[in-house]
Amino acid sequence: MQYKISGKVIKGDGYGNKIGFPTLNLDRKKFLALDKKPSFGVYVGLATLNKKQYKAGIVIGPLDKKSLPKIEAHLIGYKGNAYSKKATLELNKFIRKFKSFKTEKELIAQIKKDIKICSQA
Repeated sequence: MQYKISGKVIKGDGYGNKIGFPTLNLDRKKFLALDKKPSFGVYVGLATLNKKQYKAGIVIGPLDKKSLPKIEAHLIGYKGNAYSKKATLELNKFIRKFKSFKTEKELIAQIKKDIKICSQA
């Protein structure tokens, strides 16, 4: 099943940028508006921003204290500031379940694998 989530790009915690994989984050309340909700995990997808489409690695992450999941995407080939702009994320293919990593090095290695899959899709 394909999912589409549209919303305003909001400021995240900046961790993706810190480790070399900047992401855009969507307002998490958009997740609640979906009739059917995707499983937590990593997806191959497309992101539309400023009327342009990008291949993307999309993460639907764990719930926070307000019971809202993380919705973030690494847009392959995008460089710029997307804050406050509208973006649409299309989740096309489930890659793997969401998981935590023991070290930053392990996380970075997995992100590289995920992005390679997303860029070849």
